[in-house]
Amino acid sequence: MLNLNPEIVCALIERAREFHAKEGVSIPEEPMASHDIVADVLGDYQEDPTFQEFKSTVDDLEPDQQVALVALMWIGRGDFEASEWNMAFRQAGEEWTPQTAEYLLTTPLVADYLEEGLAALGYSCGD
Repeated sequence: MLNLNPEIVCALIERAREFHAKEGVSIPEEPMASHDIVADVLGDYQEDPTFQEFKSTVDDLEPDQQVALVALMWIGRGDFEASEWNMAFRQAGEEWTPQTAEYLLTTPLVADYLEEGLAALGYSCGD
């Protein structure tokens, strides 16, 4: 089902938490729909090491792995049930863009959603 190493997801969860905890990082409550809005929100953080590490890790994934990451987030957010993995994956594939990292980081609570998605599929980051 999950064609993505859970350890990579756990590392991304950690980076996302670090990034969102930084002073001055403000992510709107509404999901980002426009690339221009995403650029506006993240524009000041392009040189931030945590942002760069998160983005680099996501950008290094194959497109189908990026799609899996988004589907995992959607499952954790409650948009889909774990049993609907194929549907979530298909929809994420239809909406895929090369800005997956930015989309994820501009999603409020993305770290929690990814962690909950992993749990729904039977994985954990181990505390």
